[in-house]
Amino acid sequence: MGNQTLVLKMVLLAVFVGWLMVWILLPTKIYKQTWTPTLNTKLNSTYFGEQGTNLLLFSFPMMFIAGLSCVYLHHKKSKSYFKSDVSSHHLAFTRRPVLIKAPLGIVTAMELTFAAMFIALLIWSLANYLYVSFGHLHMHKVGEKVWQAKFRSVSLRLGYIGNISWAFLFFPVTRGSSILPLVGLTSESSIKYHIWLGHLSMILFGGHTLGFIIYWAMTNQMAEMLEWSKTYVSNVAGEIAIVFALAMWITSFPCVRRKMFEVFFYTHHLYILYIFFYILHVGVSYLCMILPGIFLFLIDRCLRFLQSRNRARLLSARLLPGGTVELNFSKSPGLIYNPTSMLFINVPRISKLQWHPFTVSSNCNMEADELSIVIKCEGSWSQKLYKQISSSSLDHLEVSVEGPYGPTSLDFLKHESLIMVSGGSGITPMISIIREIIFQVTKQNSKVPSLHLICAFKNSDDLTMLDILLPSSGAFADELSRIGLQIDAYVTREEVQPPKDAEKLPQTVRFEPNPLDSPICEALGPNNWLWLCAIISSSFVLFLLFLGIVTRYYIYPIDHNTGEFYHFSFIALWDMFLVCSCIFLASSAVFLWCKRINAMEGKQVQNLEISTSSPAQLSYGADIELESHPLQSLVQARNVHFGTRPDLKKILFDSQGSDIGVLVCGPRQMRHEVAKICSSGLANNLHFESISFKW
Repeated sequence: MGNQTLVLKMVLLAVFVGWLMVWILLPTKIYKQTWTPTLNTKLNSTYFGEQGTNLLLFSFPMMFIAGLSCVYLHHKKSKSYFKSDVSSHHLAFTRRPVLIKAPLGIVTAMELTFAAMFIALLIWSLANYLYVSFGHLHMHKVGEKVWQAKFRSVSLRLGYIGNISWAFLFFPVTRGSSILPLVGLTSESSIKYHIWLGHLSMILFGGHTLGFIIYWAMTNQMAEMLEWSKTYVSNVAGEIAIVFALAMWITSFPCVRRKMFEVFFYTHHLYILYIFFYILHVGVSYLCMILPGIFLFLIDRCLRFLQSRNRARLLSARLLPGGTVELNFSKSPGLIYNPTSMLFINVPRISKLQWHPFTVSSNCNMEADELSIVIKCEGSWSQKLYKQISSSSLDHLEVSVEGPYGPTSLDFLKHESLIMVSGGSGITPMISIIREIIFQVTKQNSKVPSLHLICAFKNSDDLTMLDILLPSSGAFADELSRIGLQIDAYVTREEVQPPKDAEKLPQTVRFEPNPLDSPICEALGPNNWLWLCAIISSSFVLFLLFLGIVTRYYIYPIDHNTGEFYHFSFIALWDMFLVCSCIFLASSAVFLWCKRINAMEGKQVQNLEISTSSPAQLSYGADIELESHPLQSLVQARNVHFGTRPDLKKILFDSQGSDIGVLVCGPRQMRHEVAKICSSGLANNLHFESISFKW
């Protein structure tokens, strides 16, 4: 098994390096004058036309990597899905923060290296494009000056460079990606790369658009803005695309996104129209250069849509003082996920369109039939949810879910000790980590890191979030004392501890079962990676097959590969239609087959629940009942500080141990402070790992 995974790794690396080399050679004279004529002669066949070359060089390698990486992840999962990669510990220095500054945030040495390499690729490409272009300068109008022609050339090449950014733009937002886990990333941890690439592409495309408008104005060709060419790129389509892009870009800035999230959320769905008109503008040859990222994103989006059609079975909700609610769902025993995984939920009663991500607080080993998330009421949507659940008239709540999505390994287990720093709702991923370590300690000969939890809350009511360190049943309470957990809680806005009679206890709301609801399960079942490989490979092969048929027997008899008789935009429409159709067919077929298997398993779970439940448990209702503290020993053991903030520098520098993992989740200021301490070089035993779900 080890040799197989090593061989797969080497093949994946070789193909990826080859794909990058094509991008490096693309703007050079060698590619333009030597490779292009040869490749066009052999690959511009009657079946694929002008896009044959780019399909082979740009699309196929990444689709091959995406499919083969599914096989690699399946082998890795079957070998040790829950084990950390110890070898990654030797590369810990690459994850050490080296740049901590807005707006980039926390940037590690590895991220800075790859960012510099990407910028170098863009500069290299632009320089070579201009070198080749200026050497064979083409005048597009009689009487045009040389500097005007060069100005047009620069504007055009900025669009080429923006297309490179687009080639990578959609990989970070593919939640069920098979490529991101290869480099230890999740969609949540890599969302900042999408933001960086989005800003960069908008700057480049903005320069491209503005440059052409200025050029047309200088050469008295403003009528070109209204041209929709039959044989070349459509200027109108490009202008429409940039309008949608600008709307998305402006609303994505933090000053707008954080204050008016719904505006950002709904405006960002204009990406559908943006992609549509962008492809109509650039044509099929350039579409094939950026196709893999879009193709894989559409597969993921289709699977998310299919999964969200099912209603999740919500068993109960635990209302905590301070405006926090824990939702407990029924799940399939076959659903396996790791700590810090994310679940996206939609509550139609509040909003049919809004989806919100929350950290999974439960542990699939400790709670085989339940999945829990914790929601802190910090926005209008979560406040409405809290009011709905606490309403005495509510006996059932419809909820749709997508996910869970999370890391494929437990890297935090490799450390000798862990210091977990959280602020407010940032304690939620720490709960999932603590529960995993509690489970690991039950195994024979297991070595788990010692734990020190530092949590900061605004009010003392939020201290009740510590009560959900264990499941509501109170199971595994004995194992909690074996992991050496030390808790320091800081209440920043209260100077003294409130009297005990003023303490509010958690409350539980139980919901009536609905036959239309079903346990949460993986969209593609336990063998999800192999099924995803089947979807990726079959949909791409179908696309190539149908594209070849349409091109050979419909487009070629009209156009004969001349590009003069069949409309330029119609070919792009055919490509988009075939891509969407093939993805929908393959994804739906595999999803429905897996759903049938999951439904059989779900019925077994439901029958088991009914047969083993007592009459008192079956009498669900909306009555809110008081719940006693199942972990009174935990409450007494924790150390609570009032009216002060944690001195993180002193705590971290005074920590003992040769290998300390420092995990932080909370406000940006807290994350940056911890990152600066760990990267200061004054304590080499501190290994920083940020868990951030705020972007």
